Amino acid sequence: MTPESLINAPDPLWDVLIRFFATLLVLTIVLRGIYCRFNKGLDFIFSYFLMGIMIFFLCILLKNVEISLGIGFGLFALFSILRFRTSNFSIKAMTYFFTVIGISGINALAEFYDPVRGPVLINSIIIVSILVLELLFRKKKKKKSSLKSHELMYDNLELLNPDRYQDLLNDISARIGRKIENAEIINIDLNKGNAILEVFFIDKNNPDNK
Repeated sequence: MTPESLINAPDPLWDVLIRFFATLLVLTIVLRGIYCRFNKGLDFIFSYFLMGIMIFFLCILLKNVEISLGIGFGLFALFSILRFRTSNFSIKAMTYFFTVIGISGINALAEFYDPVRGPVLINSIIIVSILVLELLFRKKKKKKSSLKSHELMYDNLELLNPDRYQDLLNDISARIGRKIENAEIINIDLNKGNAILEVFFIDKNNPDNK
């Protein structure tokens, strides 16, 4: 490449900045506009935003630095399984966490034939998909909110298999003498052979359930 072409070449910094602010915009829509609205919590917002920013710039670095494919996949695997020791993430929180990683990675690395239409279309599909899923499962969430919940320690890990979900509900119901409508895993300790579950049952004192 001649010195003249280097002088006339566009500054790649502008492309990075455009991608960065586009990523921030999408993260703001997903986290502040959707996550906070449907989940009523700001516990992980700071972590989500900061992780998204760091993933974005890490992807930019990997894009411009010669690095083996194995190391690249290893880094993404590390971030995808990361869990904060100070708090147990729910499955939904971890799903949003992975979504943040995906949005940052796509906006940092993807090359589109149309530099405007491509990113707008892909990010719009992601945003709409999240919104539609939240709306579809909102009714189920409302039903769950009318139930009373309680955390308990459970020792039969075999019944935690998704294929034996109904057996799990029947077993817990028989043990505590209440009909359990739903159960969610909070934490599993394989060393001790038990798990912490949040179980949901009908509160007979709630007028909405009469």
